[in-house]
Amino acid sequence: MIVIRAKYFSKAVIKLPVQVKRALAERLQLFMNDPFSSILNNHALQGDRQPCRSINITGDYRLVYEQYDEETVLLIDIDTHSNLY
Repeated sequence: MIVIRAKYFSKAVIKLPVQVKRALAERLQLFMNDPFSSILNNHALQGDRQPCRSINITGDYRLVYEQYDEETVLLIDIDTHSNLY
Protein backbone atom coordinates (compact mmCIF):
# COMPACT_ATOMS: atom_id res chain seq x y z
CA MET A 1 0.00 0.00 0.00
CA ILE A 2 1.23 3.48 -0.89
CA VAL A 3 0.56 5.98 1.90
CA ILE A 4 0.87 9.69 1.12
CA ARG A 5 0.87 12.16 4.00
CA ALA A 6 -0.69 15.55 3.33
CA LYS A 7 1.37 18.47 4.61
CA TYR A 8 -1.39 19.38 7.09
CA PHE A 9 -1.45 15.80 8.39
CA SER A 10 2.30 15.81 9.00
CA LYS A 11 2.06 19.07 10.94
CA ALA A 12 -0.83 17.71 13.04
CA VAL A 13 1.18 14.58 13.94
CA ILE A 14 3.99 16.70 15.36
CA LYS A 15 1.56 18.26 17.86
CA LEU A 16 0.14 14.93 19.09
CA PRO A 17 0.85 13.59 22.59
CA VAL A 18 3.51 10.85 22.68
CA GLN A 19 0.98 8.13 23.55
CA VAL A 20 -1.17 9.04 20.54
CA LYS A 21 1.90 8.99 18.27
CA ARG A 22 2.65 5.44 19.44
CA ALA A 23 -0.94 4.38 18.87
CA LEU A 24 -0.85 6.01 15.42
CA ALA A 25 2.24 4.02 14.44
CA GLU A 26 0.59 0.76 15.56
CA ARG A 27 -2.72 1.52 13.85
CA LEU A 28 -1.05 2.60 10.60
CA GLN A 29 0.82 -0.70 10.51
CA LEU A 30 -2.44 -2.56 11.04
CA PHE A 31 -4.15 -0.35 8.43
CA MET A 32 -1.47 -1.15 5.85
CA ASN A 33 -1.90 -4.89 6.45
CA ASP A 34 -5.69 -4.98 6.86
CA PRO A 35 -7.49 -1.66 6.18
CA PHE A 36 -10.84 -3.06 7.27
CA SER A 37 -9.79 -4.68 10.53
CA SER A 38 -12.62 -4.40 13.05
CA ILE A 39 -10.25 -2.66 15.50
CA LEU A 40 -9.96 0.30 13.12
CA ASN A 41 -13.70 0.83 12.67
CA ASN A 42 -13.01 1.98 9.10
CA HIS A 43 -16.05 3.86 7.79
CA ALA A 44 -17.08 6.35 5.12
CA LEU A 45 -17.77 9.93 6.13
CA GLN A 46 -20.86 11.88 5.16
CA GLY A 47 -21.66 15.45 4.12
CA ASP A 48 -18.79 17.77 3.24
CA ARG A 49 -16.26 15.04 4.16
CA GLN A 50 -17.22 12.75 1.27
CA PRO A 51 -15.38 10.77 -0.24
CA CYS A 52 -13.15 10.56 2.85
CA ARG A 53 -13.02 7.70 5.30
CA SER A 54 -12.06 7.54 8.97
CA ILE A 55 -10.31 5.03 11.23
CA ASN A 56 -9.97 4.95 15.02
CA ILE A 57 -6.53 5.60 16.46
CA THR A 58 -7.46 5.73 20.16
CA GLY A 59 -10.76 6.00 21.99
CA ASP A 60 -11.05 9.66 20.98
CA TYR A 61 -8.54 10.24 18.14
CA ARG A 62 -9.51 9.65 14.51
CA LEU A 63 -7.53 9.64 11.28
CA VAL A 64 -9.23 10.94 8.13
CA TYR A 65 -7.99 9.66 4.78
CA GLU A 66 -9.00 9.43 1.15
CA GLN A 67 -8.61 6.30 -0.95
CA TYR A 68 -7.35 7.08 -4.47
CA ASP A 69 -7.21 3.52 -5.76
CA GLU A 70 -6.73 0.03 -4.34
CA GLU A 71 -3.11 0.71 -3.43
CA THR A 72 -2.93 4.47 -2.72
CA VAL A 73 -4.30 6.49 0.21
CA LEU A 74 -3.83 10.11 1.25
CA LEU A 75 -3.71 10.75 5.00
CA ILE A 76 -5.54 14.06 5.42
CA ASP A 77 -6.04 14.82 9.10
CA ILE A 78 -5.78 13.46 12.63
CA ASP A 79 -7.42 14.92 15.72
CA THR A 80 -9.99 14.20 18.40
CA HIS A 81 -13.46 13.20 17.30
CA SER A 82 -15.00 16.46 18.52
CA ASN A 83 -12.43 18.62 16.70
CA LEU A 84 -12.79 16.77 13.40
CA TYR A 85 -16.57 16.65 13.26
